[in-house]
Amino acid sequence: MTKHERIQKISLTAILASLVVVVAFIPIKTLGLEITLTIIPIAIGAIIGGPYVGLILGTIFGFVSFFQCLGYSPFGEVLFSINPFLTFLVCVPTRMLAGWLPGLLYKLIAKSGNKTLASAIACFLMPFLNTILFMTMLVICFYQTDYIQELANMLKAANPLTFVILFVGINGLIEMLCGMLISFPVTKALDYVINQK
Repeated sequence: MTKHERIQKISLTAILASLVVVVAFIPIKTLGLEITLTIIPIAIGAIIGGPYVGLILGTIFGFVSFFQCLGYSPFGEVLFSINPFLTFLVCVPTRMLAGWLPGLLYKLIAKSGNKTLASAIACFLMPFLNTILFMTMLVICFYQTDYIQELANMLKAANPLTFVILFVGINGLIEMLCGMLISFPVTKALDYVINQK
């Protein structure tokens, strides 16, 4: 990697990290969890910058999400009051993996020469993994708590899987659509501009 490429990668990471922080504080509020558009800069970073940039951006998102449990997010605030350590596990490692894995998969698929397919899969995978990993850890850590059981009863969810589908079904779909409709074309355009000689 040349000095110019290193500077370009650091600059891209810094810009996307700033976007992650800003966008994390403007979620779309719903009855349950917020719909986050933070997945957009993370997906872009994981594809353009590679898996480690995705990991960095996912880590930033995770820590911002965790700090929001200190009073910004009503849902997170309740989880934090039940168990701060488990709340950390729900917020941070899940987002780290959700940033890292799409970048890794993109890198593997792009080696075959099909960067368009690799980008499409990674842009879909980022919000999908964010939702699946977050909700899996939430169910593991908090499903038996009175708070989550009240939500499950309100949703008439008979088991953890039904709870996950009813609780984040719409949110997850919207985030996945954003991943495809926003992240994918932006990533393709950036890749074209960066790789112009």
